[in-house]
Amino acid sequence: MNTAARLSVYGAVLALLTAGAYVTGSAVGPFSSAAPTVTTGAEPAEMSGAEDAGHGDDNSGAVTEVVDQPAGLASSRGGYTLTPTTPTLTAGTPTDFAFHITGPDGSPVTAFDEEHTKRLHLIVVRRDTTAYQHLHPTMDADGTWRTSLTVPAGGSYRVFADFVPTGGAPTTLGVDLSAAGDYAPATHPTSSTAQVDGYEVRLDGDLTAGQASPLTLTVTRGGVPVTDLDSYLGAYGHLVALRAGDLAYLHVHPDGSSTPGPQIRFIAEVPSAATYRLFLDFQHAGVVRTAEFTLPTATAATGASAQPAGITEQPGHGHDTQNGHR
Repeated sequence: MNTAARLSVYGAVLALLTAGAYVTGSAVGPFSSAAPTVTTGAEPAEMSGAEDAGHGDDNSGAVTEVVDQPAGLASSRGGYTLTPTTPTLTAGTPTDFAFHITGPDGSPVTAFDEEHTKRLHLIVVRRDTTAYQHLHPTMDADGTWRTSLTVPAGGSYRVFADFVPTGGAPTTLGVDLSAAGDYAPATHPTSSTAQVDGYEVRLDGDLTAGQASPLTLTVTRGGVPVTDLDSYLGAYGHLVALRAGDLAYLHVHPDGSSTPGPQIRFIAEVPSAATYRLFLDFQHAGVVRTAEFTLPTATAATGASAQPAGITEQPGHGHDTQNGHR
């Protein structure tokens, strides 16, 4: 076959391939480089275990992803955004920490409902879950929240704003702050007993992922049960749980059967198998104290501790010390 004939055959084959590709492409539809739309739902009442609730398809070529993640992992959610005006801190020095909560229209929110006697609860903790603080900032007329914040050492700190915007759903947003200085992560072995300022607090009960888990905390002092706990923020105790690794957030309050001590009962539902750091705020003789615990989840069938692959215990210490409060 001469050169001209070979070129004619090649051209015919190329034309057939091009036509086939066109037909196939028309059947499949056009490719799009646009990013999928992400739709975030309202803040759940408790931590949810679903990191990704699934996908929807409206047959228009666009993909809608519905995300339902545990509280405190994002700085923006449900149209609300936490924006600090002070992103860095100086270790050991009081800082006038200020921030805004902006709403769906981009303006600072100024209307909040009271939740446990306060319009906003601010939780601060270093990312190794040390230096825990539970603060209550005050708000200026323009929507600027302020509080004096002192962190003890260098490192990255997570700040959680826990609030209910008037007319909106309960919401918890989180941002990271940094403090310069030497950083030596602490370790937290499993512990269900805390010593704090002469008090002993014992935690009884297991955390089972995805299930309501009864927890009982018993407060004694010098071996004597404490039966006259003060009411603090409208309850005899407040419990915050943080998931090791990502610091997913859960704020738990006592059930209706709680008395002024020595026992404080809670129902907690954690979203996934992991190790959790738990912080109990209680008040006695006019002073607020914090007891800290480290608890892995248990399996539903056996009650044995369950530590999944890829989840490691956060650094910390084996016993608890008094933390700062405002």
